[in-house]
Amino acid sequence: MAKTVAEIMTSDPLVAMPDTPLKEAIQLLADNRISGLPVVDSDGKAVGELSETDLMWQASGATLPAYIMLLDSVIYLTNPGRYNQELHKALGQTVADVMSHKAHTIGAKGDLKKAAQIMHDEQVRRLIVVDENDKVVGILTRGDIVREMASSYGQGAPL
Repeated sequence: MAKTVAEIMTSDPLVAMPDTPLKEAIQLLADNRISGLPVVDSDGKAVGELSETDLMWQASGATLPAYIMLLDSVIYLTNPGRYNQELHKALGQTVADVMSHKAHTIGAKGDLKKAAQIMHDEQVRRLIVVDENDKVVGILTRGDIVREMASSYGQGAPL
């Protein structure tokens, strides 16, 4: 029988809110040795996620966009809007300043194979698990799926 997301997800995951100070969120990630957090609104609904990738701007800063000068005019070789976005992330003070505003979600009753396919196709490390009211109830990581695969092989059955 195919497993559901709810059967292997981590229930009641740690979460952050958009107005959470970035310093607190970073400490939460480090203290719990996790690579990301769902970001929820006051109703517990996912509004985005904060990952280690989002935080790399804090450590690396933003790179000035490439440009050339021609007749006293600046011609940007890359989109200067992207620089503004990178700079905003590099200087961010709250989770909202740095987080990814797209929340990769799946329903708790979803099929585990479908979840694995979504992770693969969208190249994400985790899916935020939501209930029928779109409230965050868990998190499913690549590691969860690999551990389930290992236990399934031990029992002689694939996912």
